[in-house]
Amino acid sequence: MTNCIFCKIAAKQIPADIVYEDDELLVFKDIHPAAPVHLLVIPKEHVATLSECNGSHAAMLGRMMTLVPQLAAEHGCAVSYDEQGQPGGGYKTLINSGPDGGQEVYHLHLHMYGGPRPWKGQR
Repeated sequence: MTNCIFCKIAAKQIPADIVYEDDELLVFKDIHPAAPVHLLVIPKEHVATLSECNGSHAAMLGRMMTLVPQLAAEHGCAVSYDEQGQPGGGYKTLINSGPDGGQEVYHLHLHMYGGPRPWKGQR
């Protein structure tokens, strides 16, 4: 897709603060973070919305989701437990799809929010 900003980021035509990359996925910091940690996980392949995904995308979607705990640990917002077994830390994931779902960039992307609250714009 020629005018997709995330495709241009994946192609390294536009700079981004990239924190992870493999053959299929790219992760970079959101330029308008809503939380202390706000990462975007995108497939390098252009898929406009989650609504366009089907069974052929299952492995890619699974890799996106299973990458999140690794990213959370690397960025200091993984879920942890104290001596009494009480949880602390944590993060939230979000995929907006379509205009009523709040999607602004039409390239599938997963938001990972983490860090101490309060976060801006509780989405």
